Amino acid sequence: MTLPRPPLTRREALHQQIARHVRNDIEAGVLRDGDVLPSTRELAARWDVSVYTVTEAMKVLADDGVIVSKSRSRRVVQAPEQARRTDIRLRNPHVVLIGGYAGSGKTELGRILARETGWPILDKDTLTRPLVETALEALSQSPHDRESDTYLNAVRPREYEALAAATLENVECGTSAIVTAPFIREFGDDEWLRRTQASYEALNATMTLVWMYCDIPTMHTYLRRRGAGRDTAKLTDWPGYTAIIDPNFRPPVPHIVIDNCASSTSLQAQAKTLLDGIIGR
Repeated sequence: MTLPRPPLTRREALHQQIARHVRNDIEAGVLRDGDVLPSTRELAARWDVSVYTVTEAMKVLADDGVIVSKSRSRRVVQAPEQARRTDIRLRNPHVVLIGGYAGSGKTELGRILARETGWPILDKDTLTRPLVETALEALSQSPHDRESDTYLNAVRPREYEALAAATLENVECGTSAIVTAPFIREFGDDEWLRRTQASYEALNATMTLVWMYCDIPTMHTYLRRRGAGRDTAKLTDWPGYTAIIDPNFRPPVPHIVIDNCASSTSLQAQAKTLLDGIIGR
């Protein structure tokens, strides 16, 4: 079991940032109940911080009850509720579409919701990446290309068609679904939004749009932490990439905003509020 080391910022205490990232990994199921964390020195080396900072982060997590310290070098994840989850079956299916820029935390939120509800999570990259990379190579492009006209006009539309078909198949079976993808074009397209909502309503399903808001520095942190090949071009020319995106974008129809900036309320708390609103509990 390994913990990737996201770079830290100075806008929040370093030990609080480490605690937040570990807590998110537990809530998303990346770290499971009973997993043993690396030693203090290993964590300090991975996060490029002092042993004292890691110790303070572990104190925060221990106070929250999400880890148990067996010794100074052995700390165990305590998340028994992971096994006690009760699947939520709604009378009519519900589709949660989660959009946002790269590094905004879409998948993390989707995983938290999926673990809480038992609903399938349909992540665009997970479903389509192998085929997308093969298609790009066949078209003489880099498999990590996400910026060229070839990708945007020839490949990307097929990605979203596949994602929509998988979602609709779940709805037709009466199953709710959590769908994660950037949805940048789609959430700004009134016709697409109307057409998608109509397709779900025809099957007695409800749609909720969620937009992940994340400031530029936090997105940069998440992308560097993820270390995915498809993010290389963005990170290589970060000023150029951020010049063409609009962090203040919002869908032109009713939607819910989840604030995933470093200083925001925890993702877990916001996920609970979102789910409470969806299922009316």
